[in-house]
Amino acid sequence: MVAHRPRSPCRCRIEDAASVFRAIAAQAVDFQRKAVVQIAAHRPSHNGNGTKPPIFSAANGKLVSGDGLVVAVMLPPMGIFFPLFTLLEDVGYLPRIAFNLDKPFHRCKACGKQALTMCMGFGCNAAGVVGCRIIDSPRERLLAILTNSLVPCNGRFPLLITLVTLFFAGGSSLLQAAIMTAAVAAAVGATLGVTALLSATVLRGQSSAFALELPSYRVPQVGKVLVRSALDRTLFVLGRAAAVAAPAGMVLWILANCRTGSGTLLSCLARALEPMGTFLGLDGVLLLAFLLGLPANEIVLPIALMAYLSQSSLQGLADPAALKAVLLANGWCTR
Repeated sequence: MVAHRPRSPCRCRIEDAASVFRAIAAQAVDFQRKAVVQIAAHRPSHNGNGTKPPIFSAANGKLVSGDGLVVAVMLPPMGIFFPLFTLLEDVGYLPRIAFNLDKPFHRCKACGKQALTMCMGFGCNAAGVVGCRIIDSPRERLLAILTNSLVPCNGRFPLLITLVTLFFAGGSSLLQAAIMTAAVAAAVGATLGVTALLSATVLRGQSSAFALELPSYRVPQVGKVLVRSALDRTLFVLGRAAAVAAPAGMVLWILANCRTGSGTLLSCLARALEPMGTFLGLDGVLLLAFLLGLPANEIVLPIALMAYLSQSSLQGLADPAALKAVLLANGWCTR
């Protein structure tokens, strides 16, 4: 007779939460696919001379490709980060994080509350900047705003994981985890270092008094955590990101499809930025990808691939070997 150990209620709740967010991600991807199909079904087939109208050709996948990439990249990590962040908040541990990190930030002439905005920045830098309003001192609030982007957000984590997997880890999962942990630790160190530098130069001043109420630990309300993380944070941030990515996707489509005598506008801009990119240790394509990816960090690598492969729309490569071959063929190396 074999006795099976029953699962703990906490583990069951975590697995239920994971199932919920997997379902949300699947529904989002399915909704975007249906939207593209509907746009294609209702657009005119020609404009009188047998050619397709350019605006409807753009709408048929190109206009929404930016939103699709943003949702596909942001939703999985946000579906993990924000529930965990809200869970720590509901348990009562977040104020203790600010209390424990108050001494390092105090040495940088900053406020311990900046630790909370930094933690929120790992989910979304925009949300972290908005959260800086909890800091009372204008100087310390400005310090937190200026340094929040130094921590990688959900839009940059997939890019970091991709680069680590392709170039640094050598197939070892343990080494990949160690490199990613080192990258996160370096981001926290950079935040403290830049905060200290700004406090000693352009934003001089003394750290203000820090009064914080430490609530007692309590049992989390899983249902409330899921609702708050899904509606108040995940969907809110996704909506803001999609609203910015939609016009950015249209601009990218115009740059990739409007041609001049020497190629597309995208390739012309990349060639024009080549000297500056070389000076920074990049190339023109990567520098252009960073500039065009300012509205949404999630599309930086797809923009670079679109320029490298001379494509007319944002697309990704599902095969890691093919992706690595494209990057190596365009000057990326592991030296």
